[in-house]
Amino acid sequence: MRLFVAVYPPPAAVEHLRARITELQIGRAAAGVRLVDPTQAHVTLAFLATVAADRLGAVEHSLDEAARRSRDSWPAPPRLRLAGGGTFGQGRSIVMWVDLRGEVAELHRLGRLVRSRLRANDLRHDEKPLRPHLTVARPGDRLTSAEVAADVAALQGYVGPRWPARELVLTRSQPGSSPSYHRLAGWQL
Repeated sequence: MRLFVAVYPPPAAVEHLRARITELQIGRAAAGVRLVDPTQAHVTLAFLATVAADRLGAVEHSLDEAARRSRDSWPAPPRLRLAGGGTFGQGRSIVMWVDLRGEVAELHRLGRLVRSRLRANDLRHDEKPLRPHLTVARPGDRLTSAEVAADVAALQGYVGPRWPARELVLTRSQPGSSPSYHRLAGWQL
């Protein structure tokens, strides 16, 4: 199983962002850009390598420990907002994302806590530094570089509503032309 650990913004925050995206080139149907399904919009804290079914209990135990420690350490879940944006990749691999603002330092601490608990239970995960963001579209080469740059510039002024990251979620990823994500379990923060 391909798994990742994430926090999911509430539907109202995603809908607020979605309304802004419809005003951009990436949001116009004629552009043919793959937009992220709003019901699957998330902020990844850790991506696990393929996990054998018999190790799922160890993953859940790790996340239970992380959530418990976060509740013991912090008075409240981190308050975040979606704001700004940018791109990763080049050419056909361009991905457009929205940044996070607010108590991002606490989100980084939560990410480190999750990763440390996974390591403590001998579970491999992506070691790339955490760069909290929410992917919104995969324009690839369907837009010109000028159109992508204009959309990124327009996103720089975007500021969404504040929301608390109340839950740590273990999600199963099913890649493909239409990737899908399935919630396996959640822990209150």
